[in-house]
Amino acid sequence: MSAVHSMSQGAAMETHDAPRSLIDACQHWLQKTVETLAATVLVAEVTILMAGIVARSVLHSSLIWSDELASILFLWLAMLGAALAVQKNCHMRLTFFVSKLPPRAQVWAETLAIGVTLVLLAMVLHPSFDYVEDQGFVETPALGWSGMVRALALPAGFVVALASCVLRLLRHGKRDVASVAVLLALVAGGCYLAAPTLAGMGQQALPVFFLGMLGVAVMAGAPIAFAFAIATSAYLLCTTSTPLVIVVGRMDEGMSSLILLAVPMFVLLGQLVHATGLARVMVEFLASLVGHVRGGMSYVLLGAMLLVSGISGSKTADMAAVAPVLFPEMRKRGVQDSELISLLAASGAMSETIPPSLVLIAIASVTGISIAALFTAGILPAIVLAVVLAVVAWWRAGSDHVETARAPVKHVLRTFAIALPALLLPFVIRTAVVEGVATATEVSTIGIAYSLIVGLLIYRGSLKWSMAMPILVQTAALSGAILFIVGAASAMGWALTQSGFSHDLAAMMTHVPGGATGFLLVSIVAFIVLGSVLEGIPAIVLFAPLLFPVAHQLGIHEIHYAMVVILAMGLGVFAPPFGLCYYAACIIGQVPPETALKRIWLYLGVLLVGLVAITFIPAISTCFL
Repeated sequence: MSAVHSMSQGAAMETHDAPRSLIDACQHWLQKTVETLAATVLVAEVTILMAGIVARSVLHSSLIWSDELASILFLWLAMLGAALAVQKNCHMRLTFFVSKLPPRAQVWAETLAIGVTLVLLAMVLHPSFDYVEDQGFVETPALGWSGMVRALALPAGFVVALASCVLRLLRHGKRDVASVAVLLALVAGGCYLAAPTLAGMGQQALPVFFLGMLGVAVMAGAPIAFAFAIATSAYLLCTTSTPLVIVVGRMDEGMSSLILLAVPMFVLLGQLVHATGLARVMVEFLASLVGHVRGGMSYVLLGAMLLVSGISGSKTADMAAVAPVLFPEMRKRGVQDSELISLLAASGAMSETIPPSLVLIAIASVTGISIAALFTAGILPAIVLAVVLAVVAWWRAGSDHVETARAPVKHVLRTFAIALPALLLPFVIRTAVVEGVATATEVSTIGIAYSLIVGLLIYRGSLKWSMAMPILVQTAALSGAILFIVGAASAMGWALTQSGFSHDLAAMMTHVPGGATGFLLVSIVAFIVLGSVLEGIPAIVLFAPLLFPVAHQLGIHEIHYAMVVILAMGLGVFAPPFGLCYYAACIIGQVPPETALKRIWLYLGVLLVGLVAITFIPAISTCFL
């Protein structure tokens, strides 16, 4: 009897596991296919950009088709990357509220997040094919290709992401999936029945979608980009006669700015800087130089973040490059974990304006400000904040400092010699732009080539060919997540503009008490809050087009205003309890989040003081322009 029961139980398990194995196989096949395609497109993009630079600067001729082909491949890279980010669950999300729920409720919230993503993809899938047909009338001037070749990237990405969502839902419990389906159906039905009323409310309907629906979706852990897009689509469907093909078109327009081509290129450069060991040798040199003085290792951390931020453009990547190298030695010297995380997070907020920050690239793409001017202006504000943080670090080190011997001159010279090729990278990038060898968008390609040469010929033990595919896949997924947010926020910004909200906001902000001073102070508070809730790039892309014209009307220099809002946003991104990057710093440092909650506020406070100084001394941002 027992044997029969065991056999029947085993058969039941095999029956249960068979569908799961099939789902796993489908997921694996689909993900590997998308990874291969995305990696191939990324390599092709780098090759085309480098070929254009070589043809122009070395052969003194131009490849007239290179920009067109780069633009076509760029949209494919963005959509494949966005689909890959869905598969790998690495789209930007606010997980603070969900993380406070019981484990069972967290599982249900994850199902809801996938459901929201699936609904948005289903809503825009058919309009994306209509958009492809519309683009059939467009022909590229140099290649003579139909615009459909480029536009097909949109439905292709949506189809892959939709299939990935379905496969992920099949792994969730039937009750969770059914309850989420019922909830989303009730919301859709409610919107349909309330549409006539909502349409008659005019601008008073905006809070229903862009505060209510958007806020609930974000707090429930839905990817921010998809929350933006679904709130925009619901608003247009319920209150206007605008077809959703407009949403698809605005997303395409938002993602297709050639300035944004720098995003995947600099993300790839950042990955290579870490993989080749360039970041490690730079940190080791700085540690040998000033590690023995009071607060010396804190200065090393600040200096390393300034150097690495100028190369990678990703805050999480910056911290991941610096912390594992420095934290063990800093702990040996008596620095407490709470101090380590506080300083790491504060240094991340400090270096938001160091070029080639992805936020600088995003703000240039949505406002039309010169990216070269932003790159030039961003260095001094970060140095000012670094000096402020160094003073606090020196004071804090008084009780924790452990005396250490000065490194021998021979050791300092040896680490300098080893680090010299890595230290030259920022100067190579800067020189290429200044001398006109490459544009600020293309220059990352030179950095990629330089990092590969240095990694393969000098730091040969760090870079291995087996690391190539993971680096390319990570770059594509992160870039896709960033670019999809830009596209979704662009569509949302367009809807807000068409509703008249942006005009009313501009009028209200223009009449803030105190004129330009009041406007700047309100902007600081607003972007700190927005940065903590929406993360950096979504906040910038959504609100910068609305507020920069107001700043211009009030006589505020656009570069100065850019530095103020970026640094304010950076404070919010790293400020607990909502700041996502604060938790990233804790994970990288392997320290519980509550450990640094008491100590971090002094660092964030002095950063705020430094930000106020930058706000009221515009020359800090504009003196090198």
